[in-house]
This record gives sequence, structure tokens and C-alpha cells, in this order.
Amino acid sequence: MSEPFNCDSCKESLYGRKYIQVDDVPRCVPCYDRLYANTCQECKELIEHNSRELYYEDRHYHEHCFRCSRCSCSLADEPFTYQEDALVCNNCYCNEFSSKCVACGKTVMPGSKQLEYGGCVWHEECFVCCGCEQPIGAQSFIPDKSKYYCVPCYEGRFSPRCAHCKQILVQGGVTYRDEPWHKECFLCTGCKVQLAGQPFTTQGEDPYCVKCFSNLYAQKCSACDKPITGFGEGKYISFEERQWHQPCFKCSECSVSLVGAGFFPDGTKILCKTDCEQTFV
Repeated sequence: MSEPFNCDSCKESLYGRKYIQVDDVPRCVPCYDRLYANTCQECKELIEHNSRELYYEDRHYHEHCFRCSRCSCSLADEPFTYQEDALVCNNCYCNEFSSKCVACGKTVMPGSKQLEYGGCVWHEECFVCCGCEQPIGAQSFIPDKSKYYCVPCYEGRFSPRCAHCKQILVQGGVTYRDEPWHKECFLCTGCKVQLAGQPFTTQGEDPYCVKCFSNLYAQKCSACDKPITGFGEGKYISFEERQWHQPCFKCSECSVSLVGAGFFPDGTKILCKTDCEQTFV
């Protein structure tokens, strides 16, 4: 008579039955599954010894239960993540949580080339100039409201042009008669010196430096014979067809200032109304 060969747990005979031995202790399959099998995180049933078992962070799953919680695709051989206590495949995660390209509306996949500006994201190939429609890539660009331009297109469309040479003003410049000028183009009509940053005046529509304007157009002071301009000692006195710088408007005899005082003209002279006038009466 043969020796008994029984399951260590339920004591039933194992002759002619499938069994599993653990630490030299034989157990029938039902007892083995009951004692050692893990419970599937998804369906809550035992993962039997002959089932393929998958696990992630101490959670165990049947192979057919290891699926994306959004689209139900198998994750057995696919990249995935664990989001809000649920398995999510890479595609569903990107569609739900990754940024969308503001140009095409499609997901910007992690690791793909992208551009970010002003809180918005583009695929690299979708970030194009609104002028030439070429990808901007790593080039400099200029935003204009909700549109973006490469530098050449923006300058060609929007940058001011010099009133003299008609070329684009990239930076700096001066404004004359509400028109932009390059500094190097804004010159004295007479001597051609640059007028940017220095006093100037005009004759008609032409700008002149003080020296040229004085030499060409300014009235001469009847006392010192120097030009009377609107610069420096700009105030002047006019009488009949003669003009004087205010400091030059003095009595021809005693040199007292006649500004605001009565005076007496005597030919080319002007006299104060005191002893000097009486001397010549």
C-alpha cells in the first residue's frame, strides 16, 4: 500500500492531480491560489497561478485588467502613468493633461519640439510668421496683438520710414514736422551738419542750424551788428525798421538801458530822455 500524498492544507489526495510545491510542501491548486495568489486591483478577484500577473507600485492586475481607464486599451506593453488613482495610457494622458498647440489645436506631445510665449504653446512647425508664413523657429520675432512676425516682415510692414531717404528706421531717429528722420539724414540745409540734439530753426520747410540761419536770414542788431535770433539772448527791441538785442538797447551817449524807458531817436542814435536828450536839443 502506497504512502499518502495529500495537500498540506485541505489534506485531500494529490494522486492524479496538479499540485504546486512551496518550500517542499505540496498544495493543491485551489489551496495554493487561496493562500498565495494576489487580488487584482481592478476586478478584485484572485489572480490564479496560471494567469499572467502584472503589477505596479504594489498593485497587482490580471493582464486583461491592466488597461487604460480612459480608452480601455491594454497597457501590458505600452507606456502609461498613474493619474488620480487610475491607469492612463500615454496618448490619453497627453490629450487630457498636456498643452494644446494654439495654431492647430492638437496636443503638444512631451519631448517634442515646441515654442512657448505669453502662456501659449505651439508645435515648432506651427509657429509661423503671419507675413511670409515661414516657420520662425529660434529666430527673433515681434508680436503685434495676436499675430507674430519675423523681423524682416514686421519692419517691411510697420516700421516708419525716413522722410528723407525712405529707408526703415530700426531704432532712434528724430521727428520733424510729424515725420520720422534718421539722425544722419536730418541735416542743416546750409552747412549739412547733423541737427539731432542741437538747437535749430526753420525757414519755410527747411531746417537750419543757428549759425546758418543767422547768417542767411536773421536781422542784424543796430548796435552790435550781430544777428538777432530766437536763441540765447532772444528778446529784442524793434523800432521803425531797426532792431536791437535787448541788452544792446542803450542810450548812445551814457549807455543806460532804455528797455522799458522813454527814449529819443536822433538819426542813427537813440538817447535817454534825461541830460543826453537835452544836450542834443
